[in-house]
Amino acid sequence: MTTPDVTPSSASNRLPPGKMPELRVMPAPADANVYGDVFGGWIMAQVDIAGSLPATRRANGRVATIAVNSFVFKNPVFVGDLLSFYADIVRVGTTSITVNVEVYAERNRLQADIVKVTEATLTYVATGSDRKPRPVPPIESLMHK
Repeated sequence: MTTPDVTPSSASNRLPPGKMPELRVMPAPADANVYGDVFGGWIMAQVDIAGSLPATRRANGRVATIAVNSFVFKNPVFVGDLLSFYADIVRVGTTSITVNVEVYAERNRLQADIVKVTEATLTYVATGSDRKPRPVPPIESLMHK
């Protein structure tokens, strides 16, 4: 068993300043194993949801996950942690949108212990009602609506 990385970079006791989370959720006992550790697959599903939100806004419609480019579990997540998911678009292609997602856990909220638990990069493709790829609209067209 390895000891979680709790270096100053992973335990900053601060959420990212000036940013709003895309998603906040608290895992329940059903999301964890018998030891109280939250399943990695549950965290991956929440990251996918959080990443899809800015992608959907930028695509101005439906998107589908086409790639998980990277996914790193930096620290364990426990039942009762309050998770905050921050997502930023890092690339827009013809039909695709790549999003970085960072996840922070607020533990022992009375002590304000905040730990970065996950980092991921996912790529989504904009799709039409036929579920086929479609072009991402130019940003200018979205700003004039």
